[in-house]
Parts: sequence; C-alpha cells; structure tokens
Amino acid sequence: MRILVVEDTADVGEGVVECLEALGHAVDWARDGETADEWLRDTGYQLVVLDLMLPGFDGLTLLRRLRERRCETPVLILTARSAIDDRIGSLDMGADDYLVKPFDFRELQARVRSLLRRHSGGRAAELKCGKLVFDRSARTVRIDDVPAKLTRRELSLLEVFLARPTMVFSKAQLLDQLFGFSAEPTENSIEVLITRLRRKLAGSGVEITAQRGIGYHIVET
Repeated sequence: MRILVVEDTADVGEGVVECLEALGHAVDWARDGETADEWLRDTGYQLVVLDLMLPGFDGLTLLRRLRERRCETPVLILTARSAIDDRIGSLDMGADDYLVKPFDFRELQARVRSLLRRHSGGRAAELKCGKLVFDRSARTVRIDDVPAKLTRRELSLLEVFLARPTMVFSKAQLLDQLFGFSAEPTENSIEVLITRLRRKLAGSGVEITAQRGIGYHIVET
C-alpha cells in the first residue's frame, strides 16, 4: 500500500514514516499542505495520515479540497488538538479516524490496519495460495507451515500479487505500489526483487510468471 504522511514536525514525521514502513507500506512524507495537495492530485494513495497544524494552508483545508474533488481516500487525522469540537469538525468534514498526540505507535499501526481493511471491502486477514499463507497483520509468511524469511520489500511485493491474483501488474505499477518519492528505484529494481522472491517461493505451489511486454502475475502451480 502507498501512504501519504502530511506532518511538519520533523521528529513526529520521521516516527510515523518509520512506523508505517515497518508494516511494509511505501510512504511519502509532505511537510506542508501545498505539497501534499499536489501529490494527492498526481498519485494514487490508499491512505492519508494528516496533521491539522501545517504551514501554508492547514490540514482541514487540505481535507476539504480532497473531499470536494470527490476523492474517497481514507484520512486519519493526527493532531495535538483534543477538544471534542475539533474532533467532530474533522470527522464531519470527511476524516475517517482521529488520533490525538502524543500517541503510541502501536495504536497508530492498529488504526491504519483497520482503515485499510474498512476501505478495501473488509480485506482478508490472511492470504492463501498453494502451500503459502500470508498473515497481513503479523507480516509473516508460512510455506507448508514453515516460516519463510522474506524482507520487508519482498513481503510487500508478495502481498500486492496475492491481494489481486488475477491482475497482471506492469513494472511501473509495481514501482508505484512499493516505493515512495524518496526512493530512486528503476524497473531493474523490480526485476531483481521478483528474482529474489521467486527463489524464496520455491516449493510453495506458487509462482510469479511474466507475460512478455505486459507484466507479472501470480499463479498457483
């Protein structure tokens, strides 16, 4: 999943990005409303984590613009404002959830998981194919009930394929799903990642196949 974090406080932003990347997500971090608004127009995000107090125009303005464009991307508000009127105002404007600073990063992760489940039609907690079971909450994979050692990026790539097993993904689509703006990947990065993942899936009854000139998809063998 690709997530946009909009937060101007450096230590909070760094912590949130690290927390979400630990879940296997590709994360972009905007420090102001104008930059976030531009990225939201150009990039398909699955979730926005939004601070209210921002330089330029504030988080509520960004939220209003997002909803006026009929963008239904879920928004989780992060703010130091604890007054009930602020919470109600944000939710009425179209926010999906609200977390008051300071917060425990474990709660942030739980709320993110909940929002992503809710907005993906109640996505399954486990993805199964062949002899493979992917636990999305624990971020673990078992093959024939034996733990498989996959890197964070390999887990994310596998999840993309398992979540939409009938879809053929181009390299560009995979780059967009797996890497944020701060990374500098190339299409060769995807080829290397797929080669490594194929090797680790040996004997799982699952194979990543290539359709020449189109992309990759997952099949049960």
